[in-house]
Amino acid sequence: MSFDLIIRGGRVLDGTGAPPFRADVAVSGDRVAAVGRLEDAEAATVIDASGRFVAPGFVDCHVHGDAAVFDPAVQRAALRQGVTTFVLGQDGLSFAPGSAETVAYASRYFAAVNGPLREGPTHEGPPREGPLSVADLLGSYDRAVAVNTAYLLPHGTIRYDVMGPSSAPASADDLAAMLRRVERGLAEGAAGLSTGLEYLPGRYADAEELAALCRPLGGLPYVTHMRAYGPGAGVGMAEVVDIASRSGAAVHVSHLHGPADVLLPLVGDALARDVDLTFDTYPYLRGNTILAMVVLPPSVPAAETGRALELIAAADLDEWWPGLDASWPRLTVSHAPGMEWTEGLTVAAAAERVGVSPAELCRRLLIETRLEAGVVSARPDEGPEGEQSVRRVLRHPSQTGGSDGIYVGGHPHPRGFGAFARFLGRHVRELGDWTWEQAAVHLAGHPARRFGLSDRGLVRTGFAADLVVIDPATVADRATYAEPRELATGVADVLVSGVPVLAGGELTGALTGRALRP
Repeated sequence: MSFDLIIRGGRVLDGTGAPPFRADVAVSGDRVAAVGRLEDAEAATVIDASGRFVAPGFVDCHVHGDAAVFDPAVQRAALRQGVTTFVLGQDGLSFAPGSAETVAYASRYFAAVNGPLREGPTHEGPPREGPLSVADLLGSYDRAVAVNTAYLLPHGTIRYDVMGPSSAPASADDLAAMLRRVERGLAEGAAGLSTGLEYLPGRYADAEELAALCRPLGGLPYVTHMRAYGPGAGVGMAEVVDIASRSGAAVHVSHLHGPADVLLPLVGDALARDVDLTFDTYPYLRGNTILAMVVLPPSVPAAETGRALELIAAADLDEWWPGLDASWPRLTVSHAPGMEWTEGLTVAAAAERVGVSPAELCRRLLIETRLEAGVVSARPDEGPEGEQSVRRVLRHPSQTGGSDGIYVGGHPHPRGFGAFARFLGRHVRELGDWTWEQAAVHLAGHPARRFGLSDRGLVRTGFAADLVVIDPATVADRATYAEPRELATGVADVLVSGVPVLAGGELTGALTGRALRP
């Protein structure tokens, strides 16, 4: 027997939950050709996996790589954790589908999250302008990067394309126009519909609007950044159940974080109501988002940058952000174009450095960056209790892995560089929250099914050869809040579509990532 490539001598984690077993994995073209004892087989390329696991490539169920995925440094950071597929279009805001005005809005409003989508063969040219369709965006990813990409239709982008920044309820004509965009996006290869109900303009949508847009999904998931998290997650989950009941859609809750005693009963109740529900989590206690979302009151129209900046400039700070005094030490600036000196400092520490109040420093950040500033935010429950909640939630069988990785700014959250390695090194090897075979289910098999990627997520003959070789003794995250871009260790060899894209821990230059269409 002759194959293009053989991974020899490893223990296979096939993604089904079965215990690891000793086997060789052979690849022909972009497919797994055989799994078993293949001592007599020959191949042009042989990877020695002795002492290591061979697993299906991991699916990052929630990552903001919509523009950053073109950066080789981001591709390497993902592959060094075993991630071979990014699910993009998260939180209801991305670049497609939309007119030039809509693309400009989504780019501006979510600049601290998604970064700029650029022109040119190396994607280092000027910002790309619209109009932009889902087919256009998926086409730009296909065979242009080293990881696969799947894309969710972003509800906020679609709503803006139809209604602009309006806070009004959607009319029948508005809904019909949004539905046409959903149906076309699905036909062009979208893997579901996402919402960001704490962002604009998604915040203005009600359950009736969202349920109507979910009805064409046909088994693909409604993926939601809920309206409330933490202690208030009951409000968000009640709306999720309502939308699922009205539409019949499968549901995937993004970055489900907060106290386990609150969250797990809510998940159990939804499942008891026959809601087809999954969720993703990341193994950290801090978040990362745009500063405006954290600090601005609902009365400020952040979707209208000019008007919002006028209000911020004119505000009386004594009455402006009541109750935020305890938050300033917990907000670390991650992205501040024009005020880069603040990146890596808390708002409180940056304010002290220039001798102003934290509220005034915050106002300067918003105005100088034109609302583009981003922050890493520590949760009030950071500590042993919060860590126990993270562990309990990730052990739930409906959990899937997501980094919520953001790669923008001089001091991003470390999760984009370490979340999946942290799952393996800390939560499998050190803490035993999962077995190794359970990790392959949570990080590969389960998410591939959720997003309709029917030939990914398993090490199985005939499946796409997205394969990861993991050293169970050394896999670990190295990125920290102080040094967020440190690369993970323990994953040195990765195949995407049958081709080595990472060898010896470094990119090979192969760009075999596919734009995946369910």
